[in-house]
Amino acid sequence: MINLEEFKEQAHKFVDWITDYYLNIEKYSVKPDIKPYEVYNKLSVKPPENGEPVDSIFEEFKKVILPGMTHWQSPNFFAYFPANSSLPSILAEMLTAALGAQCMKWETSPAATELEESVMNWLKKMTGLPGNFHGVIQDTASTSTLCALLTAREKISDYKINNEGFKDGETYRVYCSTEAHSSVDKAVKIAGVGEKNLIKIETDKEYRLKPDVLEETIKKDLEAGKKPLCVIATLGTTSSTAVDPIKETGKICKKHNIWFHIDAAFAGSALILPEFRYLSEGIEYADSFVFNPHKWLFTNFDCSAYFVRDKQALVKTFQVVPEYLKSGNQGKVNDYCDWGIQLGRRFRALKLWFVIRNFGIKGLQDKLRKHISLARYIEEKIKAHNNFEIVVPANFNLICFRFKPGNITDNEKLNELNLQLLNKINNTGKIYLSHTRLKGIYTLRMATGQTNLEQKHVDQAWKVIQEQSENLKF
Repeated sequence: MINLEEFKEQAHKFVDWITDYYLNIEKYSVKPDIKPYEVYNKLSVKPPENGEPVDSIFEEFKKVILPGMTHWQSPNFFAYFPANSSLPSILAEMLTAALGAQCMKWETSPAATELEESVMNWLKKMTGLPGNFHGVIQDTASTSTLCALLTAREKISDYKINNEGFKDGETYRVYCSTEAHSSVDKAVKIAGVGEKNLIKIETDKEYRLKPDVLEETIKKDLEAGKKPLCVIATLGTTSSTAVDPIKETGKICKKHNIWFHIDAAFAGSALILPEFRYLSEGIEYADSFVFNPHKWLFTNFDCSAYFVRDKQALVKTFQVVPEYLKSGNQGKVNDYCDWGIQLGRRFRALKLWFVIRNFGIKGLQDKLRKHISLARYIEEKIKAHNNFEIVVPANFNLICFRFKPGNITDNEKLNELNLQLLNKINNTGKIYLSHTRLKGIYTLRMATGQTNLEQKHVDQAWKVIQEQSENLKF
């Protein structure tokens, strides 16, 4: 094992490599061209009996691991949604790793707890969230949505399900749109509600939840003796960044006393822009809200900002205090292990604090506006091309489009062509796109949200897309 002097030497080498990696990241194939288990089969079957020098481990990382990595921080990465990093975030992660702190309670790391409370209040002000919201950092939006569902479950049952379990004959219902994220499906399973009790409400032509259909469905469930538990609206769906009608949905939830959760995992970052604040009109009806700074606010994964109106309901749902975790400060401070599923917690607030301070609100706003303008720029180019069409107009910085030569009208044929096109594009290694299906249409997705994205990268991407479309056989 290395000593501190060797650590210092190696750390300098690592920082030099990281710097070179970011300087040369565009030279890497964005998505590796490898077969399943190609990396695994190059790794040693047995762990080493004796310690090995860091130099040799690092060399194997560069030769074996690196060629099998997808380069999410490349400005040529346009797939899914970004999982962004930035230089201040990386520096903070280094400090977090060095401290190695367990930040489960105020007692175990007072500064970590108080910084988290402070930085979550910053985010609340930056995004215009209601002043009576309380924030906590979860690992992912999936966990945050599960926390919302479990809290709703306990509150509606007067906190009896945690103690007694479900009663026979009780049927709880959860509602979301057909475009909601798959984490909702997983959450209803884990929470014991059951997937068959997740009711997916149809969407309009812009892929937004229909409030009138939601209310009618709730009324029918009430008449049948079922208990509406939670409605989950999405501010920026995964497939197309559609925004459900927040105000109308919130009013329905208030009328029927149903927990209202808003999933803004990706698009919530846009609320730091005053010109997008109108999308959250009606957010005062929400019981909980989540967005991920690790997606579009340049903070390393994992960092999910979860806000809840009824802080006591959240704590009452999750709090378990064994003797070895009791302290004299109980109830005087926030013990964030009581605000979610995990007991152990990383010092996630530090990287968010570094990012907000180093960029400043204006720097963050400038980045987001640039990404949105680049989306508008490429959207216009796609609209102007005879063989491509926009499937749904861009709300933020996601372009949903497809290849559609004029002589082909059969949708299945078009779907097959676009699948071929996507594979050809990604096989070049020059850029990386992903896909979805929107009402049966195989749709290519291009997210212009990577931290260091410039117009030249968007221009190159459009060039690759056109070139590969010309090589299609149909």
